[in-house]
Amino acid sequence: MDHPLITTFVLAGALALALLAQWRGWRPSLLVALAVGIGLRLVLLVFAATDSWQPVDFVQSFKPAAEAILAGQDPVLTTEGSWHFLPMIPYAYALPMSLGIPWEISGRIITVAADVVLIVLVGRLAGKREALSRFQYACNPIALMVSVIHSQVEPVALVFLIGAYLVARSAREARPWQRWGTRAAVSGALFGLALSAKSWPIILLPVVLAVLPTWRQRLCGLVAAGAVPFLFLATQPLFIDTTLQNMLHVAQYLGGVRPIVGEWGWTALLTGGNWELHPAYSRIGQLVLYSTLVLVAWLWRRGDKVDMGLAMLLVFMVVTPRMGAQYLLWFVPFLVARPTRFGQIAMAASALWAGLGYIYLTQFDETQWWINHRWWAMCSVAVIPLLAAAMPWQRRRAPELPEPPAPAATPELVGAA
Repeated sequence: MDHPLITTFVLAGALALALLAQWRGWRPSLLVALAVGIGLRLVLLVFAATDSWQPVDFVQSFKPAAEAILAGQDPVLTTEGSWHFLPMIPYAYALPMSLGIPWEISGRIITVAADVVLIVLVGRLAGKREALSRFQYACNPIALMVSVIHSQVEPVALVFLIGAYLVARSAREARPWQRWGTRAAVSGALFGLALSAKSWPIILLPVVLAVLPTWRQRLCGLVAAGAVPFLFLATQPLFIDTTLQNMLHVAQYLGGVRPIVGEWGWTALLTGGNWELHPAYSRIGQLVLYSTLVLVAWLWRRGDKVDMGLAMLLVFMVVTPRMGAQYLLWFVPFLVARPTRFGQIAMAASALWAGLGYIYLTQFDETQWWINHRWWAMCSVAVIPLLAAAMPWQRRRAPELPEPPAPAATPELVGAA
């Protein structure tokens, strides 16, 4: 990275603004939150797009996927599975590239735009503390790093995921004749778009469906959630040169995860902070991960469903055998909207760890990067207890609504004697 000091100053200043807003009880308007959020992202975008250093996957995976769409080819097969998701995001990449916008900018437009939309959605998710939450998300350094510097697709998936939450929640307030089909289908379709961007939101599908008030709506939402990814896959021949055999081959790659461990947590300690293809650690880790997610879902089954989603995403970070710094954004909108006692500390520690990776480690050549990567990966164990502490432990049961007051007694009329 060519401008580490300026980038660090912007990120540290943004974090200070978020903390100051909470300390002083600020309630900035939506326009102020958007102005600050867009300003911070544009400043970082200028430096990121003109930097001689670019993230490896941004150049070697995302860009070839976009170029494949422009050439009318399958983005998965062209990259030999390096891009192993549906073509929705490559379609979006291809549009600004077709206008001649350089990749360093066009590859970041969609993630920055999605992150700006998240400022609004986080406020809607927060409810009564809407103004503070959206401002704090606008200033969140994890969101800034993932959406602008790394330009990972997480903000796009989160936009549709939180949109699905909000629409499902609104279904409870709809009139009975509005409930069947419409809002449930919209919620499911939004969730399907989240899955079409990235595969990880699948872990929250049962949670979003549980927000819907009836089983018929849940069935409708489930069908809509599955239909959207299927349509992206089935309509590929309309946009790219492919065959049924190729499409079946592509389906084998979708959502696949290579058993690379050693970036985070317990696997980093076992590998000494080195990336390793270790199937045994991956298999054991997946069993532990899925078992823990089920356990947390059961523990929070009577809680608010946003809290359940937050708890599941945080515990994912605690026990996962495989990790990328961009994963840390998954829980941020939920934790900003539904803060906990240790939430700010956990996010600050996560931002520090991610910042060391995005900024400090990029100052070294490849050999020195691998050497420094060891201690950086193993240092993640200092962040994990804070993430565990930030879980909404006190909100495992939703507060009971007060019983409506009894109707006032009607005084009896006493006839005159």
